[in-house]
Amino acid sequence: MSVDLVVVGLGYVGLPLVAEATAAGLTVVGLDRDARVVDGLCAGRSHVDDLSDADVAAMVRSGFRATSDPAVLAEAQTAVVCVPTPLSADGGPDLSAVISATQTIATHLHPGMLVVLESTTYPGTTDELVRPILEEGGLVAGTDFCLAFSPERIDPGNPSFGLANTPKVVGGHTLACAERAVAFYSQFVETVVQARGTREAEMAKLLENTYRHVNIALVNEMAKFCQELDVDLWDVIRCASTKPFGFQAFYPGPGVGGHCIPIDPNYLSYKVRTLGYPFRFVELAQEINNGMPAYVVRRVQDILNKHGKPVRGSTVLLLGVTYKPDIADQRESPSTAVARHLVALGAEVIYHDPYVADWRANGSSIRRADDPVAEAAAADVTVLLQNHSDYDLDEIAGKARVLFDTRGKVGADGVERL
Repeated sequence: MSVDLVVVGLGYVGLPLVAEATAAGLTVVGLDRDARVVDGLCAGRSHVDDLSDADVAAMVRSGFRATSDPAVLAEAQTAVVCVPTPLSADGGPDLSAVISATQTIATHLHPGMLVVLESTTYPGTTDELVRPILEEGGLVAGTDFCLAFSPERIDPGNPSFGLANTPKVVGGHTLACAERAVAFYSQFVETVVQARGTREAEMAKLLENTYRHVNIALVNEMAKFCQELDVDLWDVIRCASTKPFGFQAFYPGPGVGGHCIPIDPNYLSYKVRTLGYPFRFVELAQEINNGMPAYVVRRVQDILNKHGKPVRGSTVLLLGVTYKPDIADQRESPSTAVARHLVALGAEVIYHDPYVADWRANGSSIRRADDPVAEAAAADVTVLLQNHSDYDLDEIAGKARVLFDTRGKVGADGVERL
């Protein structure tokens, strides 16, 4: 039986792709080597924030199925790779999952097939790494099969923009490859933007996130010296934001998290280093953003010192440990580093997060507060790390002994702000 689409990798990127393609009437199969993911999806259970169990159950009723058997690729008209691309131990790109997925597809590659890589990577990966693996069997990209790169733009928890209404960039190995990929995505994405080639599409993704990375680093560094200059940076940003041109607001925080900002710019830095020189903007931004959890802890020390208390033995309540508000995703969340530093200094750390039932730092389980308001009243310092909408921040600020707001969300008197 012919399959319109096989999505390889059923995480935060792959599963929304499955959902939109299925809703558009395509015959879709999800391929993942994690048996728990496959079993859960087949039973109608979701493991990502943006799709509910009901959504997955509806997908299954519409014909979607998940499997760990790569033989399904032999029947696929299109295969899209959505596997993770983390950093290796030395900070470089770890493309092992991309290589493995490509090798699996190569085993079942057939004439007329479209293969698309969506996993974020450095410019040249599609042509220099993926294409040679696919061509090992004798089929030629652009002649016997089509090859393209299309960067994912999934923003977990975004209520306004999903896969269907976020413009999709596509770059093909050849013009014919690009046209085939554009036609494929146009079935369920409102706007498809054709790049000049795969390298341009790969670079576009890195530019998007590097832009955010360096601007977040700028305001994070400004937060440090504005504190010493007695300048309210949050009010500075508010005022600057009234300019109707030439300015976009970015905000400081306890660090950067998620699947893009802390990782993607490093791919670009890695590629630039192969040319023989560093990408100084990225590396400086990384240094600044990576240092924010330690800076938050130093501010906690200063706050406690102002009240005549040492860090050791003090109770510190951390509110919100996910990397974004109103989702359960903890990938690269700076809260883990904040807790690790506080524990190392001897603080008694407790946390509350409406989306996280169990949380660990330094390999040890951190006690979860049942009632954030009551715990804030008892804790020596309460630190707002993530502003979930479930929190009544005015009530928490009114009850807390000291509230340290790292998100600029509380304007009450007596609240310490980043």
